[in-house]
Amino acid sequence: MTIAVKRALSLLDLFSESAPEIGLSDAARLSGHDKATVHRLLNTLREAGLVEQNATSKLYRLGPAVLHLARMREATFPVIAVVQPLLDQLAETTGETTHCSLYTNNALAVIATRESKKANRVSMRGSETLPFHATASGLAFLAFAAPEVLGKALDLPLTRFTDDTITSQQVLLQALQTARRDGFACVEKSFEGDVYGIAAPIFGPDRTAIGAIAVATPCHRMTPEVTAQITAELRTVAAEVTRRLGNSVPV
Repeated sequence: MTIAVKRALSLLDLFSESAPEIGLSDAARLSGHDKATVHRLLNTLREAGLVEQNATSKLYRLGPAVLHLARMREATFPVIAVVQPLLDQLAETTGETTHCSLYTNNALAVIATRESKKANRVSMRGSETLPFHATASGLAFLAFAAPEVLGKALDLPLTRFTDDTITSQQVLLQALQTARRDGFACVEKSFEGDVYGIAAPIFGPDRTAIGAIAVATPCHRMTPEVTAQITAELRTVAAEVTRRLGNSVPV
């Protein structure tokens, strides 16, 4: 894949539920490229139907080709259809919010969620992008990722989100070693205040991680007993997702 193609496709990751439309200046700022380059890349995506431009506001948004590709993907490789019932089951048994994320373009994208029924709960957006170093999903994924994927991720900046975010490369590597040893990852108040996350990897055909299944809960509800219960149920569900996708968990 050429550098220009990679740059163009990376612009698609700028869109989310909270930012469904983006202007040229914001796209340039967020992508780190100059406006002329971003304008050219967006025009290429527009010609392919991957983005479209609002005729009135001139803002860009995802185009119809993205919907077509998503439908084709789900029809031929039904990940969400496989994952969602298991997320629902995990949310019922743990009483907490669950979500699944997959690796794409050097990021983890949330593809499915199920919120807790409790009044005090963690909320997740279905199109959220998760930072590797600050989330349980990110740590669980990187601990079992392919070497080239891990190498690219380790080059990313360690942005601080809270006082408890990992911002040291050495601490990050230690956290990945722990996750690799345990088979899952836990973080507390690392990405958002008062959120405790537990995640386990899901695996692809080559037995490296392709994403993660996670449970997110308010910190005050977590005790050692609750953590152990959620972890056991989570690992069972993550292994079942891997199996239903036609893959196997490395031993």
